[in-house]
Amino acid sequence: MRDFTTLDVQDLDSAFPRISAEQSDLVEAPTKWQAMGLQETATGYGRRLNTGRKISFEGRFYRLYATCFSNVASVWFRTKGKTIYVS
Repeated sequence: MRDFTTLDVQDLDSAFPRISAEQSDLVEAPTKWQAMGLQETATGYGRRLNTGRKISFEGRFYRLYATCFSNVASVWFRTKGKTIYVS
């Protein structure tokens, strides 16, 4: 597991700052209902869906969320009022 910092963020001042992370950089942390095999919405689509994973950013763990419409998802987290996308 890797602890990311602001130095790892690409295009920090743009509208879409992002971090390149691999599966091994994330922590599995499903919620209770995810562990039971349930999903957040009936369709699986939504603006702020829990992913069941966390990322370590500047010494703190942040829940990763997904925005998913039409079978395409963007994974992100928020810190200090800024949304950072994970690719």
